Amino acid sequence: MFNKILIANRGEIACRVAATARRMAIKTVAVYSDADANAKHVSACDEAVHVGGSSPKDSYLRWEKIIAAAQATGAQAIHPGYGFLSENEEFAQACADAGLVFIGPPASSIKAMGLKAESKRLMGLAGVPLVPGYHGADQDPALLQREADAIGYPVLIKASAGGGGKGMRAVDKVEDFAAALASCKREAVNSFGDDAVLIEKYVQRPRHIEIQVFGDTQGNYVYLFERDCSVQRRHQKVLEEAPAPGMTPALRKQMGEAAVAAARAVNYVGAGTVEFIVEQRPDGSMNFFFMEMNTRLQVEHPITEAITGQDLVEWQLRVASGQPLPLQQEQLKLSGHAIEARICAENPDNNFMPATGTLHVYELPDCVTFERGNLGSSPVVRVDSGVRQGDPISPFYDSMIAKLIVHGETRVQALARLDVALANTHIVGLNTNVQFLRNVVQSRSFVQAELDTALIPREAATLFKQEKVGLALAVAGAIGDTLLQEQARETSLAAQAQWLDPWARRDGWRSHGPSTRRFDFEFAGAAQLVQMTTLHDGALQLEVAGEIGLFSFAAVTHGIDVRLGERRQILSVYRHGAIAHIFSAQGATQITAIDALAHAGDNAVDGGRLTAPMPGKVVSFAVKVGDKVRIGQALAVLDAMKMEHTIAAPMDGVVAELLFAPGDQVTEGAELLKLVA
Repeated sequence: MFNKILIANRGEIACRVAATARRMAIKTVAVYSDADANAKHVSACDEAVHVGGSSPKDSYLRWEKIIAAAQATGAQAIHPGYGFLSENEEFAQACADAGLVFIGPPASSIKAMGLKAESKRLMGLAGVPLVPGYHGADQDPALLQREADAIGYPVLIKASAGGGGKGMRAVDKVEDFAAALASCKREAVNSFGDDAVLIEKYVQRPRHIEIQVFGDTQGNYVYLFERDCSVQRRHQKVLEEAPAPGMTPALRKQMGEAAVAAARAVNYVGAGTVEFIVEQRPDGSMNFFFMEMNTRLQVEHPITEAITGQDLVEWQLRVASGQPLPLQQEQLKLSGHAIEARICAENPDNNFMPATGTLHVYELPDCVTFERGNLGSSPVVRVDSGVRQGDPISPFYDSMIAKLIVHGETRVQALARLDVALANTHIVGLNTNVQFLRNVVQSRSFVQAELDTALIPREAATLFKQEKVGLALAVAGAIGDTLLQEQARETSLAAQAQWLDPWARRDGWRSHGPSTRRFDFEFAGAAQLVQMTTLHDGALQLEVAGEIGLFSFAAVTHGIDVRLGERRQILSVYRHGAIAHIFSAQGATQITAIDALAHAGDNAVDGGRLTAPMPGKVVSFAVKVGDKVRIGQALAVLDAMKMEHTIAAPMDGVVAELLFAPGDQVTEGAELLKLVA
């Protein structure tokens, strides 16, 4: 076994690998960029080496510096995690040439499976079912258009060298093909350095089911059952679960053996995932087709650990050191049900636009983390995270903040545990998808396991722009928090001065009659006037949107116990500037205290400005100065957090000025172009 390994990655996967290595008494070396100088994964390892600038191409993708760091620190092997260099055959070969063990498959296996067209050919020879499509080397756009026309729409364009939903577009009609192809090729070059694509028939209402496989250097292979990854947005996974709902033992065995055949075909070693598109037939049976093989550990590997009780990183380390697989196929047992939710910095209500900012509040449910316990021991709730409270979420890397994993005896129990765990995940400082995930988990399709990759658009009416916390409860929480803070200040002043001027107290006391205090808020985009009356007996009464009710509050261990009329709830309230972030069992919301004087003279009208929603790089402009455009028309493409984002016209108008050129880096809020009515 190794004495020391270098982890060529960042964030939660670097922390995850370090945790298992520490348990196995293996020392670890971290690498970090300028942006990650104070990152959690740096402190999670025994030592660390700086490898370059904040952009991945200046740091985490510079494999020559990473190999040099491994040699300088005496590491014997390199674990690539996932993403970055994990599926780069040149890096794997360079490790071998430098006398370092690459904790993953041989370079030849990565190469064979890395190019989707070649992998399809190999899978056909191995007898693995394939989706009809074009996988040829000729990349002439006219030829690709003809092939798509011949296959029949809808078709799926996919980057041949890619993964993770990048360089992938579904095309419904012939007139959209050329633009989608150009966008795929741009994204493929930016992400993988290769613009080759393949064209496949787009299976209607497909499920995405993948099989976890493992091979060792002695020629042994096993499959560790399946994961259903059908719930996706922008071709990227949102929720994953294991085992797949509706899977029969016979189909599980058939798909598992097909996955093992795929691994054998390329002499695979280590952890890998064979992904299948599964088509639900009218009679309820399922038909599956090979999609691709990911030659690395997957983001969603924790749910396989939960249902098998195995630590897959430990398996990787043992296999890479030359040991045989810890278990054979007949020894592997499936236990219970597990679900993983990817918590991301993004705004689901704005087309999942990635968000940047600081984690001012980062509170997790009661759970097992890297720092506590054996991660292969099926904890009820587990969180894999590479950040801490106070850390920044930068524009340079993926938007995922954490992975929340739950395990139960049944799917129903796992669903209930996931909803509670999400309700107790409190993040303040930037937009996240936590409430959206709760909406998905509670949706009819997900509860009833009617899964396919179109679940999110199909359930859109109940998933987006849904305010789960009402105005009255939000007001009660915000005012209760304000009054508790005022009481704390008064208590502090009294303790310091031994007395407090009774005329300075804010308890609402009057010598006769009630007193009324006014609060101005903004909630769900609308201004709200709220009045709190202190009655003669000292009781409080709130008037909110024409409704009146008695109001009381008290600080408790996990928040504020609020009573409003006949309703009572425990709320967690966090202040960030003028905004109160409120978390309840029903959901989370925000309410903003309005100071009219502070905003005097503000002008809300700023017509004609088109600004960058986040830091990024201008990819292209679709218009030039003088062009007439219609509302909703694409104007520019911005690359940020490894994804392309289209900037559309907010109104009809004429392009007056382009303020940047393709390739320019822009900051959040930077004006990209001017549009006049």
